[in-house]
Amino acid sequence: MIALDFTGQKVVVTGAARGIGTGIVGAFLDAGAAVTAVDILGDGLAELSEAHDGATLRCLTLDLADEGAVQSAMAQMAPDVIVHAAGGVRGQKPRPIEEISDDDWMQIYEGNVLSALHVLRSAIPGMKARGRGRIVTISSGAGLRPSLTGIQAYCSAKHGLIGLTRQLALELGPFGITCNSIAPGFLRTSPDYERQWQSYGAEGQKRMVEGIAMRRLGEPQDIAAAALFLASQHAGWITGQVLPVTGHPFP
Repeated sequence: MIALDFTGQKVVVTGAARGIGTGIVGAFLDAGAAVTAVDILGDGLAELSEAHDGATLRCLTLDLADEGAVQSAMAQMAPDVIVHAAGGVRGQKPRPIEEISDDDWMQIYEGNVLSALHVLRSAIPGMKARGRGRIVTISSGAGLRPSLTGIQAYCSAKHGLIGLTRQLALELGPFGITCNSIAPGFLRTSPDYERQWQSYGAEGQKRMVEGIAMRRLGEPQDIAAAALFLASQHAGWITGQVLPVTGHPFP
C-alpha cells in the first residue's frame, strides 16, 4: 500500500474556509502535515479551527489581493506544499457579454488568477532555495471547456490559471518544483454553486447526475485525495498536468 505521509512538511491551503479547501485541509492534517489554512472568510476559518481542535493547524485570515500581506505571510510560512483553492464566481450570475463591465470581469480574474500569482510569486523563491516544492492549483472543468456557470470571466480565468500552472511547471522543473492542476467537476461546495444547482430544478439535477459515469456529484474528499497524490513524493515526475476529477471520462 502506498502511504501518503506528510509528517514534517508545511502545507499552505488557500480558499480553505469551506468546500474543497476545507476538505483538502482535513486530508493533509490526517496525513501528518502542519497546515496553514488561508482565507478571507474569518468565520469559516474559525469553524475549521474548531473542527480540528488540537491538530497541527494554523488559520490565517488574509486577503490574497493584498500582495504585501501575502508576501509577508509566505516569508514566515516557508511552505513545502501550496494548494491554491481560492477562487469562484464571486456571487456573479450569467449575463450577455455586452452587459459585463470591466470591474465585473476583473473581480473574477483577481479572485482566481491574480490571487494565485500573488501566492506563488511570494512562495517560489523559498522553494527554489530549498531545491524542492509542490504546487497544486484547483482550476475547474471550466478551464478545459465552456463553463456550466455561463460566466465568461470565470471560464476565461480558469483557462488562465491552467496556463499559469503549465508555464510555471516548465520554469520551475529545474529547481525540483512540480506544478500541477486539478480540474474538479461540479460540486455543491459554496452558496454560488448551490444556487446554480437549485436553478436546474429536479429534472435538470437528475439529468446532470445521470450524465456522470459514476452517477454521483463529487465531494471535497474526492478532490483532496487527488491533491494529496500530486503533492506527494510519488508524483515527483509529474508536472504541468491537469487532472480532471469529475467521475466521468471527460472533463
